[in-house]
Amino acid sequence: MFWGFIGYLFWTFVFVAYLMVLFWIIADLFRDDSVNGWGKAIWIIFLVFVPFLTALVYFVARGSGMEARRAGDYATARSDTDAYIKQVVTTPAADQIAQAKQLLDDGTISQAEYETLKARALA
Repeated sequence: MFWGFIGYLFWTFVFVAYLMVLFWIIADLFRDDSVNGWGKAIWIIFLVFVPFLTALVYFVARGSGMEARRAGDYATARSDTDAYIKQVVTTPAADQIAQAKQLLDDGTISQAEYETLKARALA
């Protein structure tokens, strides 16, 4: 009973790992622009009929490119996110200067600090 449960857990783990590898390969395959539609179709057909061998061949033949494509997608997503955050968060230079002028008029900052904030806003 106990060893049957352990065997069930083991084979469940193997099956989930197998599914993850298949989805990883399929995602990479459709992410790659260098492979045409027929090439992708052939890879998918082989993944369906000879999955373990095809996965092994795919990792050997295209493994280094998988990492490069993933890193490229990550860099693109990161730069898009940074650009969006910068667009949303930053205030225009005129608003920054107006806020600094208000602080100067209130006596919160000195003239030197105002000039520093103004130069930073215009930079």
